Amino acid sequence: MVDAKEMETLALALPEVTGGVGENGQLGFAVGGKGLAWAYLARSAPKARRELVPGVIAVRCAMETKELLLEAAPDRFFTDDHYRSYPAVLVRLSEIEADELAGLLKQAWKIVAPKPIQKRHPGV
Repeated sequence: MVDAKEMETLALALPEVTGGVGENGQLGFAVGGKGLAWAYLARSAPKARRELVPGVIAVRCAMETKELLLEAAPDRFFTDDHYRSYPAVLVRLSEIEADELAGLLKQAWKIVAPKPIQKRHPGV
């Protein structure tokens, strides 16, 4: 189980990641201005305003990885209509261990970090 504070610690441990958890509990992390992980906002009904879903985050990933995660661990990972064709998976923080989340964040970093940042941190 990972809480928002531990999520923040894991994300900010990656090179040049910025962001954090806001006062309302909404979080967001980026590297080089590109989103790595962010709060999940869902609609309760079509065309309704999106609202924060506590304890759920979206993490950038390759579509192939997303499909594997959804099939292998539906208790931890899911998607919705908004994210269905988008390269990010929704993660239930209450169901994931810190080391698994750290691995997902590291993969997300590799996907979105601009080349100059990746060159400065080749060990990631």
